[in-house]
Amino acid sequence: MDDRANDSGLRIRAATAADVDAVLAFWKEAAEGTSISDDREGVARLVRRDPEALLLAVRGGEPAGSAVEPTGQAAGPVVGSVIAGFDGWRCHLYRLAVHPAHRRRGVASALLAAAEERFAALGGRRGDAMVLDRNESAHHAWRAAGYAPEPQWSRWVKPLG
Repeated sequence: MDDRANDSGLRIRAATAADVDAVLAFWKEAAEGTSISDDREGVARLVRRDPEALLLAVRGGEPAGSAVEPTGQAAGPVVGSVIAGFDGWRCHLYRLAVHPAHRRRGVASALLAAAEERFAALGGRRGDAMVLDRNESAHHAWRAAGYAPEPQWSRWVKPLG
């Protein structure tokens, strides 16, 4: 994915291995709920397996790959994230999160637009999103982006290991 910027200084870029710790810290502050994969190895595995799947919104700084802060990350704090996974058949969206100080400014819309562009380029036909039922504040963002719940489906899970 190309690094994308807009007039507000918001950039959408794919996460790198250097971003793993910042992403985990960001999710602790901005994301609702936790996942069994919310650990260093889980996020690092995602970035290794599909380097374009974890999309980050950052404000300020230079384009990815140029000015690098001492942490090894591209300059600019993470203000949003979404995982846009594609398994060759379905397009899956997870961990859409926006920092509380940056909500209602188009960050989620920009992330979802980038995810949908990724899916279209890969030949995806429909996106599905994991959205917590109790996270009613997120429901507005998903509905505004054209997503709707399907009441006939339930998520069934089994921990592996």
